[in-house]
Amino acid sequence: MKILVVEDSPDLLEAISEEMRDELYAVDEARDGETASELMAVNEYDGVVLDFNIPPPDGIALLREWRGQGKSVPILMLTARSEIDDRVLGLDSGADDYLTKPFDFSELRARMRSLLRRRAKPMSPGLAAGSLTLDRARRHVEVAGQGLKLSAKEFAILEYLLSRKGAVVSRTEIQEHVWESSFDSMTNVIDVFIHRLRRKMAGKKGAPSIMTVKGVGYRLTESEG
Repeated sequence: MKILVVEDSPDLLEAISEEMRDELYAVDEARDGETASELMAVNEYDGVVLDFNIPPPDGIALLREWRGQGKSVPILMLTARSEIDDRVLGLDSGADDYLTKPFDFSELRARMRSLLRRRAKPMSPGLAAGSLTLDRARRHVEVAGQGLKLSAKEFAILEYLLSRKGAVVSRTEIQEHVWESSFDSMTNVIDVFIHRLRRKMAGKKGAPSIMTVKGVGYRLTESEG
């Protein structure tokens, strides 16, 4: 899953981004409204952490812009303002939740997890293929009833492949959905993570297969056994 963090304080931006990465999310960063708007125009995000007071356009203007464009991405608004009127303004403008500064990072993480669970479309919060199950809420994967230890990037790639089970997925698609925008698409990093996933699932009864489609990308298929 991919999160956009918009905060003008460099230290707080870095801290929030690290917290989101610890939750196994890919993260894009912006310190002003213009950059945030540009990133939103070319990326698909699963959630946004948005500061109220940022260089223009400010948080409220961005909320109205994105909601006006029909974007339904969950947005958690941050602000140093504690007045009820300010909270109402943010929520009325399209924020899904509100967190007043200073805040505890454990609460920030919990609020974002809650927003992402609420966003779940009419589909299960989990994904499955063969004997493999992936629990998005718990960030947990099992194969044939046994836990599978994955890194953040391995989890994100597997989650995306499972969501597109049976379809051919290009490396570019994987990059856009699970990596930060700064990722260098000319490297073989994705191939390395695919290799690791295959190795971890190898020999496990009923585990799905990740097939290479030459010149295109990958396809995850259920085991025939």
